[in-house]
Amino acid sequence: MVKSLYFECKSGISGDMSVAALLDLGADKSKLEKALASMNLENEFTYKISNVMINSIKATDFDVILPEHHTGHSHHHHDEEAHHFHRNLDDVNQIIDKAEITENAKNLAKKIFKIVAEAEAEVHGKDIKDVHFHEVGAIDSIADIVSFSVLFDNIGVHKVYFSTLTEGQGFVKCQHGTLPVPVPAVCKILTKYKIPVKITQNDGEMITPTGAAIAAALYTGERLPEEFVIEKTGCGAGKRPYENPILRVMLIQEKGD
Repeated sequence: MVKSLYFECKSGISGDMSVAALLDLGADKSKLEKALASMNLENEFTYKISNVMINSIKATDFDVILPEHHTGHSHHHHDEEAHHFHRNLDDVNQIIDKAEITENAKNLAKKIFKIVAEAEAEVHGKDIKDVHFHEVGAIDSIADIVSFSVLFDNIGVHKVYFSTLTEGQGFVKCQHGTLPVPVPAVCKILTKYKIPVKITQNDGEMITPTGAAIAAALYTGERLPEEFVIEKTGCGAGKRPYENPILRVMLIQEKGD
């Protein structure tokens, strides 16, 4: 039997939701803790894993907490926070290389980061080497992407399926000003990797650049089999104030394999 993962993205997808969903599915939390500790970035962030209730459904929440009382993945950092380290893609790759994680996890983390960096470079008209901290090296993105890669590798599946990605509309404020939803980097990723998207009436961002890059890194275009057995379900909590902010991930066994 082939074991696969199905990402049900009816409420969008983000880095923290993806990490939380895999934790909720039963991926090894101690591997995540070891990986984050091995990066030696304790002075730049802490994190919290907790259970939350969303519409009476128990879900896992993964929260990267930045200094200066900024919590909850507000990856819309303001310019006054620019005294943080300014990292480009090479700097991020060095952090990943030094982390105590498997080669598979390192390769996936680098792939996800490169997808984000390429999109941001195109959006801002820069060379990929000149895309800096706010665009790609934000510390919460490093924590999310490394954590996700470690947990995904730990689960060890043969195939990955995605539902249509669901997005909101309107505008979102970030360090570049006010951006239309889907934000330009997300549009670039969805365009390049030909990922189907559905726009809903929800006001605001449901697909983050990190979430889009995770989908792009694993997306094959294969449709979910008509029949399968669900082994486990994991629910990752989102932090945006729209209805049902849950990313559901199913570990499935395909019949006939």
